[in-house]
Amino acid sequence: MSTYQNIRFRFEDRVGRITLARPPLNVFNIEMMREIGKALGECAQRDLVAIVFDADKNCRAFSAGVAIEDHVQDMIFQMLDTFHSIFRLLEQIAKPSIALVDGAALGGGCELVAACDIVIASDRSRFGQPEVKLGVFPPVAAVLLPRVIGEKRARELILTGEIIDSVEAGRLGLCNHVVPGAHLEAKLLEVLAKLRELSGTSLAFTKQSLDLGRGRSIDEALSEQENIYLQELMKTEDANEGVKAFLEKRKAVWKHR
Repeated sequence: MSTYQNIRFRFEDRVGRITLARPPLNVFNIEMMREIGKALGECAQRDLVAIVFDADKNCRAFSAGVAIEDHVQDMIFQMLDTFHSIFRLLEQIAKPSIALVDGAALGGGCELVAACDIVIASDRSRFGQPEVKLGVFPPVAAVLLPRVIGEKRARELILTGEIIDSVEAGRLGLCNHVVPGAHLEAKLLEVLAKLRELSGTSLAFTKQSLDLGRGRSIDEALSEQENIYLQELMKTEDANEGVKAFLEKRKAVWKHR
């Protein structure tokens, strides 16, 4: 087991297990994102059948997203680069990834769910991309969510910031399995048992093939999103007002420019 401050990371029977452990809501700050990236780097060096993301039992959410204080102008370049490196690594590693979700997966948490190959959620889980309510948008979701749940519904969720329950997430295909919270681990073991019967090498090539088949790589698509976010959006008054209003715990006053 490796020592981290914001996550727990271990290898168990050819599975790399990354447990988000920043209570109460597993809000991703830059340090936590770097730790996830480091853990993924360790996973890349191992013969694994899967990488599993879950949350510590002391946390009330899978993840409530990226820390708003890291969205301010002097931090935003570093934040996006660190956060997006997680998704680039997941694609490069080419090992099956599984999200075990119990509670809210919002913003960056929902984006991590969308990036995983298999998602097992409890019936109390909720999902959504509320970034637009802060005057910004979710670059990873803009790339991945239409691929996962379809263009029209993805656009609606991103444009309105709507939060959906696990039943709707399952119907849309964001979740593969929705089970009672007490059955999450059992369902995970069931899925892992199927993967362990297979060749790890074949699984890696299969995942590579699936990623190639969906069109542009995450790296290429995210580079375009980052340019819009950093060079255009973050130079607007409203984007900075939304973040500032959240941090000051007040309602944003939009100037629509």
